Amino acid sequence: MIAYLHGRILEKQPNRIVVDVAGVGYDVSVPLSTFYGLGDAGSDITLRIHTHVREDALSLYGFATKLEQELFERLISISGIGPKVALAVLSGIEPPELLRAIERSDLARLTAIPGVGKKTSERIVLELKDRLPKVHSAATIEEQASSPSAMRDDVLSALMNLGYHRPLAEKAVDSAIKATAGGDFERTLKQALRELAR
Repeated sequence: MIAYLHGRILEKQPNRIVVDVAGVGYDVSVPLSTFYGLGDAGSDITLRIHTHVREDALSLYGFATKLEQELFERLISISGIGPKVALAVLSGIEPPELLRAIERSDLARLTAIPGVGKKTSERIVLELKDRLPKVHSAATIEEQASSPSAMRDDVLSALMNLGYHRPLAEKAVDSAIKATAGGDFERTLKQALRELAR
């Protein structure tokens, strides 16, 4: 089983990269949360790997952080959720926000993720509420969420997941934070979208 890859990015596109490790190209599926942190083609990369074996295929899924990998592995342990849906979940919501949504049984937030319906959201909450990674307690996540830099990162990530380019998204987020001083995630995101629509 492959558990870790360190090499060079040969090709990259959202949700999929090819990593060159000593002349061998590994095709790795990644969530957007990992993809946006990658360098350009040719740069070095280190990924945690989940090797998924089926009768007809051997697939590699790569993650930038231990938390992303743990959440992915817990998601695919749920009946009816395969790697594609698990990747869609991690691509549609940042890991700390996913943990908060599960802890609070926030079905509305989970069903807002493209490709995730009400039944899947209910199953995620039911199966994972008591099995979340212990190292990331709600208290530390709340502290991170309430800090301005964490808020900026969350809103920026949401805009980039919607397809906006980073420099444009960063300007909109900074303007929105000034305009909504002390606002919550939702207000700041709405304001950022207004800035981008101008």
